[in-house]
Amino acid sequence: MMVKAESSLENPIVLGIESSCDETGMALVQNGRILAESLASSMDEHKRFGGVIPEIASRAHVESLDSVYAELLEKIRVVKPEFKIEDISAIGVTGHPGLIGCLTVGASFAKGLALSLNKPIYDVDHIKAHILAAGLNPDLDKGLPDRFLGLIVSGGHSSLFLVENNLTSIVDGDKNGPKFTELGGTLDDAAGEAFDKVGRLLGLEYPAGPVIDKLAQEGTPCVDFPRPLTDPKFMDQHKYDFSFSGLKTAAVRFLQSKEATNISKQDFCASFAEAVADVLTIKTIWAAKEYHIDTIVIGGGFSANSQLRGRLKMVANSHKINLIAPPIRFCTDNGAMIANLTEKLYLSEVEENKLDFTVKSF
Repeated sequence: MMVKAESSLENPIVLGIESSCDETGMALVQNGRILAESLASSMDEHKRFGGVIPEIASRAHVESLDSVYAELLEKIRVVKPEFKIEDISAIGVTGHPGLIGCLTVGASFAKGLALSLNKPIYDVDHIKAHILAAGLNPDLDKGLPDRFLGLIVSGGHSSLFLVENNLTSIVDGDKNGPKFTELGGTLDDAAGEAFDKVGRLLGLEYPAGPVIDKLAQEGTPCVDFPRPLTDPKFMDQHKYDFSFSGLKTAAVRFLQSKEATNISKQDFCASFAEAVADVLTIKTIWAAKEYHIDTIVIGGGFSANSQLRGRLKMVANSHKINLIAPPIRFCTDNGAMIANLTEKLYLSEVEENKLDFTVKSF
């Protein structure tokens, strides 16, 4: 087990490494603020296949990690000319969830670095890191509150979390990091996944989310799509769970109907996007009211969606609930969010992982 120097807890510089899917990201964070970051993406290599190909993504990480790390060190030395690699106090790497091959490449790099520098390493939960990513916004003077509701929406996840003890603490000798309680999650298709599948039917380029978002802004909702699992009869069993497969099927059937010839692509996208945003908003507000939450934080790639941001902000304001959304660049995968959560774990003196920890897809 690695041993932390006493002084390193005062103002640690933490390295975060992200490689769960198609982005290779690294960042150095100190006091919840980004000192330097570097990112490479293999997205363009996946577009012609209409989705991420795990083997291509894994190979891209192998090819990118060294150059991303070298670029990161160049950037930090511009900000801190006196910086030495030994100044890194801890290393965090995405260990789950994600594509196994991609995770393995990133974790192997991180383990080698931790071993060579004799620094503690943390197996970081990708989803939990997304939840706290909004706190990296430099415009947030006070950061995120100690207790809030986190909505994570992406191509693979739609989940609600109650987050407590976000402001790290050590109480009565107990080592506590942020506490995450999942209230509900994805039963089938996630929000971003539904967008991509419908986008494929429309002949849109992958990823379809940003394209549908743009088209929706130009259209007017006119199709009455279902809002899955928002009926009161689901309140007991699936109150905070999400299912978008039925909505996706309804969209497919509509596109195959004669009625589809009478509306524009923009109006169709506006109707579909509104339905997804409504479902996410309804359940998030339910949870906020039940758990007496006054702050909602959103994260994940789909949190960049303008319909979701607009709808959730409007409804949250009507209930006197504050909504915090990350800058668009923090919605997608990045090393800074991994470093941010790692710093909280390190400052809370949560025990680091052993070097032989195993990455997991879930």
